[in-house]
Amino acid sequence: MAKLTFEDFARVLDEVISRIPPQYLRGLNGGFNLQEGKKREGGYLILGEYIESDVLGSIIIFYYGSFVELLRDEPLQTWEAEIRETVLHELQHHLEAMAGRDDLAREEMEELYKALQKEK
Repeated sequence: MAKLTFEDFARVLDEVISRIPPQYLRGLNGGFNLQEGKKREGGYLILGEYIESDVLGSIIIFYYGSFVELLRDEPLQTWEAEIRETVLHELQHHLEAMAGRDDLAREEMEELYKALQKEK
């Protein structure tokens, strides 16, 4: 299958987000946002990110171009699964921030550290 168009991606993303119980969205005042481009940090492709900002508030951003680069010609089921997983991952960052925790961020940093050690 060819890649999902931006519009089809947005539709699938909206469907996934619509299933989230409202109590989990409390405090996510910037909502969910979809950008057309892709994002990299170092050598890593960023599919989505949770941002807490004094200016923007709490916001979750998804990068369509990053999904395209990662998934290219994967079947629709793979795209849908990756979208669901990314939504839940970023939502976990939000819920942990609301609870004053950062377990997921710490876990990600440990994984990054291990990956960097393997590259040496």
